[in-house]
Amino acid sequence: MKDFVLYYSVGPLLYCPADHTGIAGSLIQERFGTHFSLALCLEDTIADNHVEAAEQQLAATLFAILSASEKKSFFLPKIFVRVRSPWQIRHLTRSLGDGIRLLTGFILPKFSMINVDAYLAAVTYANQELKRPVYFMPIMEDRSLLDLRIRHEHLYQLKEKLLTMEELVLNIRAGGNDLCHVFGFRRSQKESIHSIAAISSVFSDLITVFGTDFVMSGPVWEYYNGKHWKKGLKKELREDRLCGFTGKTVIHPRQIELVNDAYKVSGKDLEDAKAILEWDTASPRLVSGCTSKERMNEYKVHSNWARRILLLSQTYGVL
Repeated sequence: MKDFVLYYSVGPLLYCPADHTGIAGSLIQERFGTHFSLALCLEDTIADNHVEAAEQQLAATLFAILSASEKKSFFLPKIFVRVRSPWQIRHLTRSLGDGIRLLTGFILPKFSMINVDAYLAAVTYANQELKRPVYFMPIMEDRSLLDLRIRHEHLYQLKEKLLTMEELVLNIRAGGNDLCHVFGFRRSQKESIHSIAAISSVFSDLITVFGTDFVMSGPVWEYYNGKHWKKGLKKELREDRLCGFTGKTVIHPRQIELVNDAYKVSGKDLEDAKAILEWDTASPRLVSGCTSKERMNEYKVHSNWARRILLLSQTYGVL
């Protein structure tokens, strides 16, 4: 498992179209808070005939944020660009100007065996050109994942390729809406995506294949208003966390606080985690009741869980 805070710190990833003219001002004035990451999207949210204009606005946005940051202090999130293709990574690396200094990395949509080599080559190019770590987050959302005849083979092939650049993979993201689109599914405010069997089976395989070596982030929740949206999001977040996901894609600032709260750890969990990690492994007994005598702690069984709890506490805090 990942054992560095960096990989758990993406948290709520706020998606915005890259042509949005108000992003810089909102960041400078901290309208979104101070604990989130930002994705500026050039893919599905932008019409095909508007990409060049969106790229120009993206460059202007980054430059405005950079200029403001040199004059005043404000929260700067990790900033990512969701691209359309490997070629666009190379293009943006050359064309974004000084603003690219703010870029944490790229988001790679519809990641699959068809484009993996080109994407990894493009990310390598960006790292070489910028002479600093340029991270990336592939999204597992390609419809090929739904083909049971090849799913497991392709997932393990993708993992082998990602392991060659493991330190640059901040998260692997699960794309729920694209997979639902294939079937014409859409969950309501009261329903969790984990209740859709065809989709949850994909998520289970993603965690099984990637979860031991990478941080997996949960799918987008598309509701941000209405009677039940908060209750529904909280339910899905509980199931995300139980199933092995850390963090979530969000599409409205109102969702940010709920995601951050969902990944805070309880005081009891943190107390147990510290006790497990501080265990005297020379002791003849590696099992003991917890301080509150509510459950059993075992060093050999719970040490990975304890490391994860410690990392989450450092990133999200304690309830």
